[in-house]
Amino acid sequence: MCNPAWGRALTQAQRLKDFARLRRVRDRIDRECAQPLDIEALAREAGMAAEDLSRGFRLAYGKSPDAYLVARRGFAGPVRLPVPVPVPARQADRLG
Repeated sequence: MCNPAWGRALTQAQRLKDFARLRRVRDRIDRECAQPLDIEALAREAGMAAEDLSRGFRLAYGKSPDAYLVARRGFAGPVRLPVPVPVPARQADRLG
């Protein structure tokens, strides 16, 4: 390449493409957080190697895909519980 700015522009464009792929992977993890995580399948869908996916995901989001899924499940778990959960002892006291 003759102009160094062209190389930087191509590198920046590749980073944006990779970030878009990682965002799609994150969105899929968010949608399917109740399902088991398959890094190989996610990497195939993103068109990346599994190692590159894990490394890029950690750089982009600060956590590995597994750690992100665990955090997501912890966040979504209480939302899925019915409100309020009756405690058998309290219910027995109420009913007499």
